[in-house]
Amino acid sequence: MTTAPPRHAYPLRIEGDLSPHLSRWLWLVKWVLLIPHFVLLFFLWIAFVALTVVAFFAILFTGRYPRGIFDFNVGVMRWSWRVGYYSYGALGTDAYPPFSLADAADYPARLSVDYPQQLSRGLALIKWWLLALPQYLIVGVFTGGAFAGYNEASGGNWWYSSGLIGLLVCIAGIALLFADRYPRGLYDFVMGMNRWCFRVGAYAALMTDRYPPFRMDMGDHEPPPADVVTTAGADPLPAS
Repeated sequence: MTTAPPRHAYPLRIEGDLSPHLSRWLWLVKWVLLIPHFVLLFFLWIAFVALTVVAFFAILFTGRYPRGIFDFNVGVMRWSWRVGYYSYGALGTDAYPPFSLADAADYPARLSVDYPQQLSRGLALIKWWLLALPQYLIVGVFTGGAFAGYNEASGGNWWYSSGLIGLLVCIAGIALLFADRYPRGLYDFVMGMNRWCFRVGAYAALMTDRYPPFRMDMGDHEPPPADVVTTAGADPLPAS
């Protein structure tokens, strides 16, 4: 029997249940429907950044992330994921997202982060800007941040790309509009990129010391916590 090294679940988990019946045209106006969410999330993310700074100093002195701040920040990420899943982060559902920081078990998009009992004080000083740099470059490609710039040749105009996620979700929207279907392979790839981005976000926000893996975990649900590969025809181990 050949065994592969176990793959442990990452502390942040995002899931999404793709709706089998999506509207052909609703995605064209979701940006209008979500204006109240965008306004609230603007202020929530300001609070998220401010509280992360507070958590940074708490980790430096105590090695712990204040539980109240942790729960609030997870709630902001959860709210953002539901809005993104409904809209142009995935287009995975037409169910309007709730106005809540709490977990909504019946909503198609879910996010959770395991609370760390202890965090490294030294890592808190460098992981969010130095260690995470390679991850930022990848996430920038996914989200478009790596493609923002200033072009003097075009008269000094700023230009910006929405990145791979935005491009693929746009293709999915066109497929819905004309073919009334969301290509499954496209959806799985979009989910993998979102999962990568949120893992990096949790690491940069000091919520975990586990470095985000350089892998694309695609599909609705997180991969199992460990993969055990057996050779074909190998006999199972006898029960003890």
